[in-house]
Amino acid sequence: MADAARMRILFLAHAYPRYKGDPVGSFIHNLAVALRHRGIDVIVSAPGGPGLEKVDVIDGVTVHRFRYAPSRYETLAYTGTMGAQVRAGMTGKITMLSYLAAAFLAAHRIARKESVDAIHAHWWFPAGLVADVIRRMRGTPFLVTMHGSDLRLTRDAAAGQSLFKRVARNAGAMTAVSSWLATEANELTASRAVIVAPMPVLTDLFHPGTSRDERRLLFIGKLSEQKGLARLLRAMSQMKQQCQLTVVGAGRIDDTAVVQLAHSLGLSDRIEWLPILSQADLAAQYRRAAIHVIPALDEGLGLTAVESLLSETPVVGFASGGLPDIVLQDVSGVLLPPADERKLADALDELLENPGRRSSMGIAGREHASRVFSPDAAAERYARLYTDVIRNGISRG
Repeated sequence: MADAARMRILFLAHAYPRYKGDPVGSFIHNLAVALRHRGIDVIVSAPGGPGLEKVDVIDGVTVHRFRYAPSRYETLAYTGTMGAQVRAGMTGKITMLSYLAAAFLAAHRIARKESVDAIHAHWWFPAGLVADVIRRMRGTPFLVTMHGSDLRLTRDAAAGQSLFKRVARNAGAMTAVSSWLATEANELTASRAVIVAPMPVLTDLFHPGTSRDERRLLFIGKLSEQKGLARLLRAMSQMKQQCQLTVVGAGRIDDTAVVQLAHSLGLSDRIEWLPILSQADLAAQYRRAAIHVIPALDEGLGLTAVESLLSETPVVGFASGGLPDIVLQDVSGVLLPPADERKLADALDELLENPGRRSSMGIAGREHASRVFSPDAAAERYARLYTDVIRNGISRG
């Protein structure tokens, strides 16, 4: 039985680590662990998946997993394709309705049994919708954190904007993991100010090593158009410097097009394709690389950039989305005009030619990332928010 004086918060998320070290939703787990040192116990409700236990404990955090469809259709979570599946056809839409119903039943049961003080919904959709219904039924206050993909969903459809405004109106607080996301969200709702409150990164796990491959670039993420690997490949074909590229995230979605592009550009023998890695294995890749390249557009925050800076690996990317919140221009990395592949090629050439500049950027980047994105800093911000939301009780709506 938990100490009655400790605050109890229910996390709702459609992406949460399936095992210790799993990178999927690791930033949410990092926050849950850090909050324990602030006198806050977190219980998590997340979707199930192949081989996952109904109830699990990871680093002292209890995770309840719910089933939402027959096994062959339980593909919305952990694949990075939830939005695409729902847009693709009726099967995806029906599965999403089933997901929402199952997520509500699971969260409602936990909220009642555990007597939680508040709900923290990660992503306004689908978790924010579920939290709003529970608030109406039980009076449990909630707050919502937007991570990026949920905001893109909001902009894509009028129905999404209507639902978003309802959730925003009823939430006790709305946060976003970057100032760019907060600005975008504020344009969609005038009912409240969206607070910038980034997720934490493990400052001990991500640290500099003793040696690097001075000619190696690193890319991490789904091989989707938004993440921008194709932009990086085209930039590499224009570079003067010969370099190698490690791609982490192959196989999560259909990557035939980018693999074929690499071949057509004559880059195949210079690329190492790796699947999604554990946090520990990913940390080793940061320490190995000379430069981490983030060619994404409209990235919600880009926590891989924080992990890179903690590893003293400079970041080169576009001045888009939340990346300017992380990368200090010409101090811890280089930010370029969005989608400018020529400038990307030139910036990579220049940094590869200047190991001293890369080293100084790495040192400055770790100092900045440690101060702003540490687990303790994030836990302090969210602990204050929970207190405010609970004190205000049932929000309006």
